[in-house]
Amino acid sequence: MKTPTTFQYEEDAGVATMTLDRPDRLNALTFEVYAELRDLFAALAGRDTVKVVIVTGAGRGFCSGGDVEAIIGELLKREMRELLDFTRMTGALIANIRALPKPVIAAVNGVAAGAGAVIALASDFRIAVPQASFAFLFTRVGLAGADMGAAYLLPRVIGLARATELLFLGDRVRADDALRLGLVNRIVEPQSLMNESRELATRLMAGPSFALGMTKTLINHELDVDFSTAIEAEAQGQAICMQAPDFRAAYEAFKSQSRRRKSDGSAAGRDA
Repeated sequence: MKTPTTFQYEEDAGVATMTLDRPDRLNALTFEVYAELRDLFAALAGRDTVKVVIVTGAGRGFCSGGDVEAIIGELLKREMRELLDFTRMTGALIANIRALPKPVIAAVNGVAAGAGAVIALASDFRIAVPQASFAFLFTRVGLAGADMGAAYLLPRVIGLARATELLFLGDRVRADDALRLGLVNRIVEPQSLMNESRELATRLMAGPSFALGMTKTLINHELDVDFSTAIEAEAQGQAICMQAPDFRAAYEAFKSQSRRRKSDGSAAGRDA
């Protein structure tokens, strides 16, 4: 796997942490950052040593979206084919986050705007600080609010009416409002953000990784199928999980705990 050069990346005890690292620009994305994020999320699907991914930003911002100077100015010079190459690349980043069969946690340490808001949205969990905010501000720069899968994902997270409002108007959503909307899972103080994110990652790693991957795959699949198709997909998914080592390991652990409880109960009865 190629180590990225445009942002920080580290692995520790099964957790991969990506830290966007342009704090002076609120971690705005360049063409190169987009491409490396896209490629890294794709590569992590086959990296067995990584079980959970955390995405965060350096400084006071999570990600302010595409860099106005480095990207938008350049795009104005491009023809349709080149523009489509770019928009497909940004969409591929989000598709790779969703396709990764491992939990992704967005540790939102500040502003998440434009593409940054969609990266957080595409993650499986969003933990935010009180100072964090979200803005799907594409219409503010003359673009469709439907970008990088936002019009697909956001209604499914917060509902069609509120998603329509945010995608049309591009308004900033504060962390407390995002929590009420269901856009974030929890709010923690800044000094606790990474600890909370790592604790969640540790909890996820303690679970059955194959089953978690199957759960994410089925969540993605069932977004656009009817109920009977969903039932069949889940039947097949569970049958596959029942053949995986995690299922037998969980059963053996349950039997072991049951035996210990019975033994402890017998001992207590004898003592009485």
